[in-house]
Amino acid sequence: MDRYPPIAEHGLVGDLQTAALVSSEGVVDWFAAPRFDSPSIFAALLDHDGGGYFQLAPDHPEASCKQLYYPDTAILVTRFMSPDGVGEVIDFMPPDQTRTPSDRHTLVRAVRAVRGTVDFTLDCRPRFDYGRAEHQLELDGDSAVFRAPQIDAHLQATFPLERDGQDVRGKVTLRAGESGGAVLTVCASGGEAPAPPTAEEITAQLWEVAGFWQNWLRQSRYRGRWPELVHRSVITLKLLTYAPTGALVAAATTGLPEQVGGERNWDYRFTWVRDGALSVRAMLDLGFVEEATAFIHWLVDRLRDREGKDGEPLQTMYRVDGDPDLPEETLDHFEGYRGSAPVRIGNGAADQLQLDIYGEALYALSQGHEVAQQATYPGWKRLAKTLDWLAEAWDRPDEGIWETRGGRKDFTYSRLMSWVAFDQGLRLAERFRKPADLERWRESRDAVFEQIMKRGWSEREHSFVQHYDGDVLDASLLLMPRVGFVSPRDPAWLSTLDAMDRKLVSDSLVYRYDPAASPDGLRGSEGTFSLCTFLYVDALARAGRLPQARYTFEKMQTYANHVGLFAEEVGPSGEQLGNFPQAFTHLSLIMAATTLDRALDEEQGR
Repeated sequence: MDRYPPIAEHGLVGDLQTAALVSSEGVVDWFAAPRFDSPSIFAALLDHDGGGYFQLAPDHPEASCKQLYYPDTAILVTRFMSPDGVGEVIDFMPPDQTRTPSDRHTLVRAVRAVRGTVDFTLDCRPRFDYGRAEHQLELDGDSAVFRAPQIDAHLQATFPLERDGQDVRGKVTLRAGESGGAVLTVCASGGEAPAPPTAEEITAQLWEVAGFWQNWLRQSRYRGRWPELVHRSVITLKLLTYAPTGALVAAATTGLPEQVGGERNWDYRFTWVRDGALSVRAMLDLGFVEEATAFIHWLVDRLRDREGKDGEPLQTMYRVDGDPDLPEETLDHFEGYRGSAPVRIGNGAADQLQLDIYGEALYALSQGHEVAQQATYPGWKRLAKTLDWLAEAWDRPDEGIWETRGGRKDFTYSRLMSWVAFDQGLRLAERFRKPADLERWRESRDAVFEQIMKRGWSEREHSFVQHYDGDVLDASLLLMPRVGFVSPRDPAWLSTLDAMDRKLVSDSLVYRYDPAASPDGLRGSEGTFSLCTFLYVDALARAGRLPQARYTFEKMQTYANHVGLFAEEVGPSGEQLGNFPQAFTHLSLIMAATTLDRALDEEQGR
């Protein structure tokens, strides 16, 4: 077992309320329950010795492995090849289709021998509450229960288990055609133990879960050039969505570094208004109206929660149930992924002022009649009041989209999205004949536009720049043509693209900005940002630079991991860095693919 396998050497399984990472060695080294943002049960990815893990793999020193998803599903197959035979571990979590919050979640690990004879070994070592809580083991043959404060974990196998301190081990030998498995069920303390599974029941449940995912994916109306890549991305977005509320978490993990050994290690298991709002567009592009609508309802609920209170109408992020309290703390007892400390839980950026989120929220709401028509009159009044507030607040310095901790600045992207908020608010009011202070919104929109053109442009770089006090470029501005602020073939925009190509692009990969030129209050460096690379593809396609757009998009595919997943960044050696998998990367991939498909179709006269 690799102490710290590469971040990319994992697949994701989930039940639409939480998720687990499974390494290509058959190790569950990240799992939190009962929700994405709950304390971990397995966290060996953040501390090999103290984090806990659940390994199920062949006991053969010469076994090699290959990991894949069963087509069009979230069922992960880890195949092991050895001189004695070929075995598979099949991981999945049955989706909770009731869509109500549950404290009961099940991880199924099916095993089978495909050829020859395979000896499988199980090693289950949970470490509750990020390794801070002790547990007691109760063992009876092929069933075990780990009891910790407020939570139990039941492990039941189709083969005998044995005690190893407060942990368990087990072995089973399977011959070609034979199968079995182990099922881990977590629940509140004292919860009812599940019935012991049989191999036949595990197999039946496997096909039931496969049917769920394949039936869900049939809604997709994507008919473009990259169906496997796009559909894997939308399944990943679904896996990262908390079904009871429709809230999308930014990633399944916390603490994975943007630079190995560095301090840029954040908790991404929360719902950013920005990420969720942009996912609405990606979901609508593919035909998933229900998911898009669910997030809009969640967003309107956040506005309702702030009704009658002072301060900003929205904060940058929330817990999946809408709780705004995300205190940031450090897990000092965890060494971090390959020594990347500190490991943080919670996120202090929730309290930052990031004015761009209002533009993304309005942009999402205005994208489709199916979503916009859901807005009730009280909902509209909240949106109108939000824009009235923004008319007073848009000209304030803020922390910006990248959540820098180097002080507030007049970020161009924040102004850009304020312009979007007013522009889309005006469109919605006129389209649906809703009451609003249209003149005030129009004056604000035009004032933002004039300010960006005068102060957000650098004559030195011949480019739009990150903030008004310098000449630093910023890849977030790649959204300018998509949101309609500039024509995609405007000379000023083409000049900006050229400048970004010179300063931010490295062999088709794109950096967010240059931290050396624009100090962000943190030590160390980072890799290229995969979100920005896909935004670059989108901008190139809109500008008519199709050969370059297609080359960049298809080269970026080579940086996906073995099952089509992306983390946040690509490091200097091509390794994936940051929390994994990242929703922002996958939703921007969908946006880039659909834009590029349309542009190529138009070029080819389709």
